[in-house]
Amino acid sequence: MPFQSAPIIDRLQLDSLPAGRHTFRFEALANGIGQSWLVPVLVYRGSEPGPRVMVTAGVHGDELNGVLTAQQLGRELDYRSLRGTVVLVPGLNPSGMLARHRDFMPTDPDSSSFNFNRLFPGREQGNSAERYLHRLWHGLLKGNADYAIDLHTQTRGARYPLFAFADYRIPAALAMARAVGPDCLQDDPGEPGVLETVWNQHDVPCITLEVGGGSIAERHTVQRAVAGLHRVLHQLGLTEARPTPEGCEPVSVPAEGRATTTIRAELGGLALPQVALGQAVALGQLVAIQYDAFGAEARHYHAPIAGWVLSINDDPMREPGTLLVRLLHN
Repeated sequence: MPFQSAPIIDRLQLDSLPAGRHTFRFEALANGIGQSWLVPVLVYRGSEPGPRVMVTAGVHGDELNGVLTAQQLGRELDYRSLRGTVVLVPGLNPSGMLARHRDFMPTDPDSSSFNFNRLFPGREQGNSAERYLHRLWHGLLKGNADYAIDLHTQTRGARYPLFAFADYRIPAALAMARAVGPDCLQDDPGEPGVLETVWNQHDVPCITLEVGGGSIAERHTVQRAVAGLHRVLHQLGLTEARPTPEGCEPVSVPAEGRATTTIRAELGGLALPQVALGQAVALGQLVAIQYDAFGAEARHYHAPIAGWVLSINDDPMREPGTLLVRLLHN
């Protein structure tokens, strides 16, 4: 069913749905011209009982590889072979997606943009972003999942590998993260207002999965993420094991850490990383070189701690304070 023809709902009631594939447009909030922000929702309800898994993407509007991952997973699912239910929300922040920006972009002339992933679960009488998330949480998300996966990427101008956050205190969340088979895995106790944290606080084990870079299509990373999500669904008992596409095998020993250190530009100018994603680096190792307007070397940057390369800039233009390299370490 085309998006424009899908029914509009203000509440998702999974228990009332028969087995099948269902598409909806969730009415999140009216914008400044009186039209509604409509969020795409796909439900794959199996004919046999089982867990409910919620996969969200596009919390940040410029993180499109997560959206591509959720959409491809939907194309590959068959409700007839499911034991349980999978709910996909591939585009939670249409305002940010249309603006090609990570934030929610309100039409209030007296308001700045908002980072959704610091505001969950929203507030009924808050600003427009908080009201949007309150409706989303209470009408679409809460009560419709036993497990959750939130898909992200690094922001524009930088890249992550296939990288999972999990709160190691929650065994089910850690098991999901390991089933993905990511390059890197971080022990994440959670931050206030983050969707992963709010799910975990409501006893729904959740992981955050980072799928490459922002505003750039990384087809192979998306394929690896989709293969990882299939492994999670199998691990949770929803599906039978399926063959892993060539090149999408799980990483047997991911780089793991609890903390990150970001090396930031101290000057303005073009910068080139001297390391690769996932690479182990030693204390003092050269990680980036920055050049001045004439192309001369202006600054060398070295690792202040040993660890693994979690993120690098892929936009060479760097002003003071912007990310060059991020290291994952213990």
